Amino acid sequence: MIDFTGVKLQSIVTHFVGNKLRDERIKVSSGEVNIVEGDTEKYLLKYFLSSFQDNEKFNFSNPTELSLNAVYTLISRIFSNTDSFYDNTVEISKHLYESSTHPKVNAGEFTICLFENIFLDGIETTAIGLFKTEVKDVFLKFDPTKDNYTIKYENGVNIGKLDKGCIIFDVKVESGYTVCIVDSNKSNDTQYWKDDFLSIRPSADNYHFTKNFLSITKDFVTKQLSEEFEVSKADKIDLLNRSVDYFKNNEKFDKQEFEKKVFEDDSLIASFQNFDKTFRKDNEIAPSENFEISDKAVKKQARVFKSVLKLDKNFHIYIHGDKKLIENGTDETGRKFYKIYYEEEK
Repeated sequence: MIDFTGVKLQSIVTHFVGNKLRDERIKVSSGEVNIVEGDTEKYLLKYFLSSFQDNEKFNFSNPTELSLNAVYTLISRIFSNTDSFYDNTVEISKHLYESSTHPKVNAGEFTICLFENIFLDGIETTAIGLFKTEVKDVFLKFDPTKDNYTIKYENGVNIGKLDKGCIIFDVKVESGYTVCIVDSNKSNDTQYWKDDFLSIRPSADNYHFTKNFLSITKDFVTKQLSEEFEVSKADKIDLLNRSVDYFKNNEKFDKQEFEKKVFEDDSLIASFQNFDKTFRKDNEIAPSENFEISDKAVKKQARVFKSVLKLDKNFHIYIHGDKKLIENGTDETGRKFYKIYYEEEK
């Protein structure tokens, strides 16, 4: 949980970072930003921070040595000596420019902030925010005159939508800090923010253990199961429902218990275990057989577990419970059918 209630903005610098592929270059500002008095800072903080609440947590990483991660090293210098804030914002901007080589990366203002008095999971800490503004909106402005109005438009930033953001909290330094990110464009072809620029990996916490196991289960049921076994779509939906129900109804996860309750059949369990092992190896996901279940991860993942059986364009059947109450078959003319049992109509 992140608490920004008493947050203080200590330092802020904005540079312009273009797309290196298009040779748009970078424009380095001469010093810290001048914030106009009034409510400007309040709206600025809303724009930067309102998207960060229950975000997934990450850590900086590097396949060889953590100190070789550019952003990690530059952020560490700022935390160690806040007087170096401006100089290191220039270096971070240069690194972002070097990472901006995909043709779909847009140029924009790149703002670096130093925050104080933030609470992360109940612990007070300082934090550094990195924010990239890539999309401008058009705003209509109605200016009153003596007895009428004039209307004009202005280009500006919508404070309700952060394009790209990252907050690095000054905790768990040896593990690569605790990092939260926002990226409004999550398409695979523009993952430069998360992968090329920041180079972060999911934290080894209960949220990601829960998320990963549900994702592996979903992929096994929807993609692998029918290659080894003869199963109907209704059977697959039943397995997905039972998987989610296990996570919703238990506080702790036990892999052996999960496999027995969800898959029941020994051959299904063996197939799942092989799939789980291969999937983790291919995607570099650490094994996790016992952990505290994260309710936040369950709620998020449950949204993609489809429980709808679509029959041509005529019927959609929502399956939420006992698969014994639905049967499928084929009549004498070759037409497929489902038979559904129920006690009352609502």
